[in-house]
Formats: sequence, structure tokens, C-alpha cells
Amino acid sequence: MNARKYVSALFLAAAMAGSAVAFTPQDEQSPKQDMKDAGHETKNAAKDTGRATKKTAKNTGHAVKHGTKKAVNKTADKTQEGAQKVKDKTNPN
Repeated sequence: MNARKYVSALFLAAAMAGSAVAFTPQDEQSPKQDMKDAGHETKNAAKDTGRATKKTAKNTGHAVKHGTKKAVNKTADKTQEGAQKVKDKTNPN
């Protein structure tokens, strides 16, 4: 009967020790590591923002260039058309 008493006490002690180990937070980070992680995340966010800004500026530049060429060509066509009308009106034939 004495052995049975010790076995149950030993089992209870092992169960309590196991639960204490299971509830020990092992993934906690120090405040210093949290600050380092925040710094890395900020750096990566700034890089992403820079890439997006570069891409947007490049696309905008191409769109402006295309729009300008289109406007110049349209203006030249209309100028030529107007000059032809004037030439037709002033032509003695």
C-alpha cells in the first residue's frame, strides 16, 4: 500500500512538472529584439514604397511622353490641314 501511495504521488508530481514546462512561454522575445524586428520591417516597407514610386514614375513618364507625341502630331496635322485650306483659297485656279 505504501508503494501505491508513492506511485500516485510520483505520477502527480510528473504531471505537474510537465504542465509547468508546457505553459512556459518559449517564444517570448526581448524588447530589444522587438525593436530590431520593427526596424527591419520598417526598412522593408521603405524599400517596397521606393520600388512602387519608381515604377509609378516610370509609367507616368512614358504616358506623358506618349501623350506629348500624340498632341504634337495632331497639332502638326491640323496646322498642315489649315495651311492647305489657305493655299486652296488663295490659289488662282
